[in-house]
Amino acid sequence: MTAKIKGGINIAMKVPSHQYEATIAFYRDVVGLEPFDDKPPARGFLLGPNRLWIDEAPNYSQAEVWLELFTPDHKIALGHLEQNGVVRCDAVEDLGEGFRGGWVMNPANIVHMVREPDAW
Repeated sequence: MTAKIKGGINIAMKVPSHQYEATIAFYRDVVGLEPFDDKPPARGFLLGPNRLWIDEAPNYSQAEVWLELFTPDHKIALGHLEQNGVVRCDAVEDLGEGFRGGWVMNPANIVHMVREPDAW
């Protein structure tokens, strides 16, 4: 079986505490996106067919954007990525025991979650 990877629906924006409430207000009050709060304390907004999660990141000095990739078999996909020199970075955020996926970084240091669609 070869690795099959496609774009996911989730985009996470990790925002420093000193910018968090202003960022929430921007998407809610200025842009007018529809909010959701499925997984507190994270707050988010519908962004077309995607979900933009705004996560407060107290230890960050600047915001980061993290992306999601779907695969039917996370072990094959992550193995394929590693064989092609992609850096694993599972320490960035604990996904819990038994989670079917992991974290990688692209060459520009953008974090990507690689997971099976029903990994949660």
